[in-house]
Amino acid sequence: MPELPEVETSRCGIEPHLLNKTIKSIEIRQHRLRWPIPKNLPSLASGQKIREVCRRAKYIYLKLDNGSIIIHLGMSGSLRICTKKTAPQKHDHIDITVSNNKILRLRDPRKFGCVLWTSSDINEHRLIQPLGPEPLEQNFTAEYLHQKANKRQCSIKALIMNSHIVVGVGNIYASEALFRAGINPKRKAGKISLARIQKLVDAIKLTLNLAIKEGGTTLRDFTGISGQPGYFAQKLLVYGRNGEECTQCGEPIKQFTQQARSTFYCSQCQR
Repeated sequence: MPELPEVETSRCGIEPHLLNKTIKSIEIRQHRLRWPIPKNLPSLASGQKIREVCRRAKYIYLKLDNGSIIIHLGMSGSLRICTKKTAPQKHDHIDITVSNNKILRLRDPRKFGCVLWTSSDINEHRLIQPLGPEPLEQNFTAEYLHQKANKRQCSIKALIMNSHIVVGVGNIYASEALFRAGINPKRKAGKISLARIQKLVDAIKLTLNLAIKEGGTTLRDFTGISGQPGYFAQKLLVYGRNGEECTQCGEPIKQFTQQARSTFYCSQCQR
């Protein structure tokens, strides 16, 4: 599933082609994604200028004067910039053509993504309103996370993967950040000191920034805006490295299942 770095990579890739361009037309070839694409989307958005290309958590939204188009990539979705010379393929479900004749095309083989519309403030939308802070913004601090962790019995990995606490720390990036912070993913969130939480917050920001710089992590079927995979997978320290030597101490990396997700860690370096 595309996570925050992959979505941010996509946003950065499409922005130069769409910003301040007017939507000429919208072609919907498949209305039935995770939620139905509004049938009146073409009439709502056509003729409107794209004022901003933004991201909130794993949602990309195109801000227009009369509302916003909200896009989620689901499990296997990806965005492409192309022209009408590029024929749509089987899983290309929607084309948004803008005034420079570029097309924003959503491909989603598993149909778990979405394309929605809101005429209200994006932050009031039912999918956006409950979300926690962005991990790369200033309001995501050690003091904030420590307060949210207070008296919680869940594991620290479960806490930082809770989108109501902080958005965008998916399974891969949670494992990597906890390794960098030296914290065992099994440790109860409410038992971790503020000083160690500070290390974790710093590690989350570092891990996500490195992943964005490398274009995200490709493990299965995510590719970026140009069709090229992200390369952060080549720099993973623990995730997917079960039995391999830890880069810090040489002990084998261990794997276990946590909340139905694979977790990777070093039992020597993470306490």
